[in-house]
Amino acid sequence: MPETAPAPAPAKEYIWGTGRRKSAVARVRLSRGQGVITVNKRPFEKYFLTEDDRQTALSPLQATKAFGRYDILVLVDGGGISGQSGAMKLGLSRALIKVETALETILRGQGFLTRDPRMKERKKVGLRGARRGVQFSKR
Repeated sequence: MPETAPAPAPAKEYIWGTGRRKSAVARVRLSRGQGVITVNKRPFEKYFLTEDDRQTALSPLQATKAFGRYDILVLVDGGGISGQSGAMKLGLSRALIKVETALETILRGQGFLTRDPRMKERKKVGLRGARRGVQFSKR
């Protein structure tokens, strides 16, 4: 009797969401799990050191009461830590909607699906910065 190969384990299903804030870009991957959160191959608490950034990044989970249901892997690049936490918030919100479309009303109502359009203003020709003029010299 020929041996049959064991059936492969079902592949874990991943849901992706992308978030941007200022010049930061976060790619968030959700999968069913225990609630492990990893940011750039580091534990969440080691990456976002301030409580304010942690709360900003995890606010969609608090609003939808989804703590501990998903393993979250985040690859974030560019910008500063605050911009990165804001980008993670938007990416996490978008990924949660792909998992459960019923959450959209909760997330949209609290403003988690609105991308913050504020960006750094460009430097203008003839000036020293975006708005700063040249220094006045009397002589």
